[in-house]
Amino acid sequence: MAKSTVRYVCSACGAVSLKYQGRCFECQSWGTLVETHLEEPDAKVRKKRPAGSMPEVQNLDDDAPSGFHRTLTGIGELDRVLGGGLMEASAILVGGEPGIGKSTLMLQLVPRLAGKKVLYVAGEESPNQIRERARRLSIKAPNLRLVSEVALERILDAIANEQPEMVIVDSIQTVYSSDYQSSAGTITQIRECAASLIRAAKEQNFILLIIGHITKEGSLAGPKALEHMVDTVVQFEGENYQRYRIIRSVKNRFGPTNEIGVFKMGEEGLTEVSNPSEFFISDRRTDVPGTAVLAGIEGSRALMVEVQALVSRTGYSMPQRISTGFDLKRIAIILAVLEKRLQFQTAGQDVFVKIAGGLKLVEPAADLAIAAAVASGLQDKPCNPTACCCGEIGLSGELRAISDGERRIREAVHLGFTSIVLPESNTRELKPSLKKLPIRIAGCRTLHEALEAMGV
Repeated sequence: MAKSTVRYVCSACGAVSLKYQGRCFECQSWGTLVETHLEEPDAKVRKKRPAGSMPEVQNLDDDAPSGFHRTLTGIGELDRVLGGGLMEASAILVGGEPGIGKSTLMLQLVPRLAGKKVLYVAGEESPNQIRERARRLSIKAPNLRLVSEVALERILDAIANEQPEMVIVDSIQTVYSSDYQSSAGTITQIRECAASLIRAAKEQNFILLIIGHITKEGSLAGPKALEHMVDTVVQFEGENYQRYRIIRSVKNRFGPTNEIGVFKMGEEGLTEVSNPSEFFISDRRTDVPGTAVLAGIEGSRALMVEVQALVSRTGYSMPQRISTGFDLKRIAIILAVLEKRLQFQTAGQDVFVKIAGGLKLVEPAADLAIAAAVASGLQDKPCNPTACCCGEIGLSGELRAISDGERRIREAVHLGFTSIVLPESNTRELKPSLKKLPIRIAGCRTLHEALEAMGV
């Protein structure tokens, strides 16, 4: 018999402990250690390993015997996020909050793959509930097979029997294996069940789509190792009560990361937004102080995004700093630069920053738009409504070079902006064709020059 070894794994950071304790020694989280049973291989089994069997070693330049093939989903925004379509024998993790549209997107995907047999493993809903949703969305998919099952062994038997070309598991938190005593949704069950399904996908050459829940902290539920096990991680962003949904590729072994797709939720389900820039700046008011337009880059796409800042005198001993869609620590750095280098008094002011449309900005080029919006709110003076900006701010108040300046300029021209403010280093080697565009390109060396160019 193989010996069973007990370990306690932290569901928050993945740290392993030999004994149970209320607090994780690594991340200091309370109540996150979960019992895990590790099966050690028996000594006799280890002796049965064939002698002399060596793994095949290949050169990087060797020709591959067979290439990978992609399958287009028929949904342009989803294909963009996936890097050009679904890769065969790949495992894709789809995460998002409850009710945001994960199951709806999976169901809308099926009829566009009419030539492929799809098996939908329903762990949370009954087949009748899925049929009712399909009728409500006017979806007809004769190639879709439904199975309501949560036991891993029976799911693998159904896959072996049906031989599908795509398997959708909704959701991985409901699947359990009888080999482990823990209940469904625990770190052990999620990890081992996902590993078995991924192994089956690689061996039987089908596309695996796994739906995962989002925890209250905003991360994918289950061990962090689950994200490392799959080939692609796609995550829904935005609030489920808003009309629009943003899908971002957090990890992609077959394409670029941080690529986004924009959808609109309606009675007919999720529909693509052809021009996301117009969506992000469509409802902005140009006569109100505290707003600026960022010429941003998300993945391979240029976007115009409205940045809003509300600055008001605080009624507390400690001013509030609240941000939605932007890193709060970076806002603190920008406020410190404004106060130290440009003498803007923010010490006694509450500062609220919001990225319109539910988008989350991570690129450094958003610094200048944040600073312009805050400065506009402080001086109660609107920015130039026909100007957009982008640039990284250094601690000494200088503007540092950013990437993809050409795409930002062309997107600004496309949406009718007459001026764009960039770091000076990005304007030194512009193509002659860009200089002929109907837009004023202002290259600035310091934050002070950039704010003047923005009309603040």
